[in-house]
Amino acid sequence: MEFLQITSSEDYRVQEIYSAYCTTFPEDERRDWEKLTTLFSHPKAKIISVFHESQNIGYLIVWELSNFTFVEHFEVFEEFRSQKLGSHITGYLFENYPRIILEIEPEHFGENAARRYSFYQKNGFHLIDEMYVQPSYGKDKKPLDLWLLSNYTPENVKEVKDEIYDIVYH
Repeated sequence: MEFLQITSSEDYRVQEIYSAYCTTFPEDERRDWEKLTTLFSHPKAKIISVFHESQNIGYLIVWELSNFTFVEHFEVFEEFRSQKLGSHITGYLFENYPRIILEIEPEHFGENAARRYSFYQKNGFHLIDEMYVQPSYGKDKKPLDLWLLSNYTPENVKEVKDEIYDIVYH
């Protein structure tokens, strides 16, 4: 498995990633095209394409913050799901980013949310905040009640949330 940072919105993989991103994540849980493309020039953000057996199978959007990494989006494309590839990707994350925070829909939001929560628990993450609110991604988008998960125990969850709000959603 290869993990390749994409450095330009002109990269051929970006359209495939954006198409899947728009299909998988509801409108309120994602950036518009213009806001997504600004990430390529943000010094703390990385969009990483995941390759397996010469195929682009998914992507990560990560933020390298003060003393942790925030995984904003993580997707294995639909045709590659249920092959344990997501677990390999979390292995990559753990090897390269020892302190990880991510947000997910609460497990009671439905079968897919419960499945995702179970996946993250099996792969070393635990719930650190049930009262987290993802800020709005922009005009006509709503803030969302989500859960924060991590693979470590942050000393101060409020500081973690404040940094995510200030940098990722600013």
